[in-house]
Order: sequence, then C-alpha cells, then structure tokens
Amino acid sequence: MGDPGPTGRFGHYGGGYVPESLVETCRQVAETFRQAWSDPEFRDSLTRLLAVHVGRPTPLTPALRLSAELGVHLMLKREDLTHTGSHKINNVLGQALLARRMGRSHLIAETGAGQHGVATATAAALLGLRATVFMGERDIERQALNVFRMQLLGADVVPVGTGSRTLSDATGEAMRNWVGRTDEAHYCAGSVIGPHPYPWMVRTFQRVIGDEARGQCARELVNAVPDYVVACVGGGSNAAGTFAGFVDTSARLVGVEAAGGAGATLGRVGVLHGCRSRFLQDDAGQIVEAHSIAAGLDYPGVGPEHAHLRDLGRARYETVTDDEAAATVVRLARTEGIVPALESAHALAWVVRAAGAGELPAGATVLLTLSGRGDKDVSTLKDVSTSKGTPTPGDPA
Repeated sequence: MGDPGPTGRFGHYGGGYVPESLVETCRQVAETFRQAWSDPEFRDSLTRLLAVHVGRPTPLTPALRLSAELGVHLMLKREDLTHTGSHKINNVLGQALLARRMGRSHLIAETGAGQHGVATATAAALLGLRATVFMGERDIERQALNVFRMQLLGADVVPVGTGSRTLSDATGEAMRNWVGRTDEAHYCAGSVIGPHPYPWMVRTFQRVIGDEARGQCARELVNAVPDYVVACVGGGSNAAGTFAGFVDTSARLVGVEAAGGAGATLGRVGVLHGCRSRFLQDDAGQIVEAHSIAAGLDYPGVGPEHAHLRDLGRARYETVTDDEAAATVVRLARTEGIVPALESAHALAWVVRAAGAGELPAGATVLLTLSGRGDKDVSTLKDVSTSKGTPTPGDPA
C-alpha cells in the first residue's frame, strides 16, 4: 500500500476520470500533497493538531466480556473516542492544512452519516475556512443531529434530492460544485474514492490508525501481530488506514460491507466519481442504488485500492445485514458499555458470526477498528425496534 505513482493506479484500478477542467486542479492537488508530505513542518503541524485537538493516539481497548463470550481475544481500536466521534477528522485536518497551503479558503465536502461533514465543519472553524457540505435528503432526515452540529459549527449544508438521495448522489453534487470553484475551493473527499490523488491521499492521512494500532499490538500481544484485522467498508477509508499498518504482516485483513452496498463483494468493474473500481451495476452497466441502515456504508462501490487488494487476495471482503448490525450495537453496548456507530457494528457483527461458526479459531487475536460512536444512530435504532414490534432497549419485555 504505497505511492501509486503519477497515474494513481492500484493495479487495474484508480486513475483520474475527470472533466478537462479538473485535470490541472487534480494534478496540482497531487503535487502539493506530495511536497507537503515530504515537508517536516507540514507533518509536525498535522501531528500536533491530531494530538492536541483530536486526542491521538486513540487507545486499544480489550473487549474482555465479549471476548469471553466469543472465545477470541478481541481488541478495539477506539476511533470513536476522537474529537467529533469518528476517524474522519484524521483525514480532514490533513486536507484542510493542504487547502490552506494551496491558498484555498473554502472546503467542499460530501457526507452520508454526517461524520465527515462534522469533521469538515470542525476543521474549517478551527483553521478559519468556509465549509459547504452536500448531503442527501434521506441522510439529512436520519442524521438530523449531525446536520445541526455542522450548522452550529458554521457550515452550509446543501440538501441533495436526486437519485437515491444518499451518499453517492451527495458525492456527485459536491464534485460538480467544485468544478466551477477550483480557484478558491478545495474538494475535501471523505473516503478513498474519487480521482487521483484522493484514494492515495486519504489513505495516507488515515494510516495513522494502522500505524498506531501496530505499535500498540506490538506492546500488548505475545506474537506482536494480530491474527485478524477487521474494519467496516463503505468507500473504505478507515479500513484502508487500518490495513496500511498491517499489509506487510501475517495478519488476515477482512473488510466488512453492508449487504446492500457490497461493492467489493458483488460489484463489477466500472468508473464512477472519477476513478475505476468495483461498483454495483446492472447488466447495462448502470449504477445500482445501494442500501444500508448505516448511512456511511450506503455507497454503491469501493475505493480502488480495496478492489486491488481483493483481486490480489490480500484482503477478503464479507457482508453483513442491517439486522445483524443493529443487534450487534446492542450486544457491544451491554457487554462493554460502548455504543458503536452502525457502520462499525457491521465489522463487529462479522466477528460475532465468524466466531460462532468456528471460522475464527478459538483464542485468535482480532483487531477491530471501531470507526465511530453511535450517538448519531440512536433514532434509527429506536425506529428499527419499533417497526419490528420489539421492545426498545431498556423497555420492559
């Protein structure tokens, strides 16, 4: 998981499929990032912000009670404990510093679950930039708390009413808006998708997760490296950052997708949002709408580096249903006192299922990135309980 070079290719995937008006802008972003990442002053500035503003390093928490139930040694990389409540802030602070380095005064972003939007609004407020966040109308309805947080931080939230009214459509609108504003605005992608250099750049900023976790595992584990490294995958930024720390080890890498948004598992090769990767498509090559209870996984594809890892067999990709994810939120809450985001719960649900089926050997060490906290999903979980006629957690049975 290194530098994909000037073409931005991960094997057959990646590249920069953008309008002519964006070719030079993407080249400038790539060159500025390459220079910045080689600049000790830039790296030091980002490291300091991640420490004093975000709260890094995040801890590695042993899930003792759940581990005993499952018969494995489960450790949680706690990105839910970062400022803003998810891994998104790692990437956004890096891109915000980059935007300022390029003389840009405005951040344009897309968001699904709202966590990337909140992170963008937070970084903009911190660094004195403006922020505009595009969000599907359906996601605005189910993530009202994060919408208010973005507005409280001073960002403009633009509803997107086209298509499925979710993350994919918000991404398209954000990129279209960027086309006419490249002189003053920087497109702040939230995942490892989009044209080069975004998949590489976002993974590089998120690599802090994997690098920290590898050092923590070396101190905590007898064998230094976990048997399995697991993370949820929508576009795939938290998984890409986590995997980057372990791709050169013996650890088995497992990305877990939503059953209704399984680009790596069920997708076909195609082009969307500026890159070649695997996307859900019909027989005519048209993009098929994704569906997930987790807004951050409601995307019909996967980042190009994940598609490459899949083809190489270095990482495997599994799917989890809405019901499995919702049930796992409750299980983690009641065994460990942690309410995870629905996105993260997909990864944990696979661990629960695999352990129960004997797919995970007894005593196996499992590192799981808990990419975000579940405050934002409480209303969704309550609606699920009501619609199924089951007691809301805490209600009498």
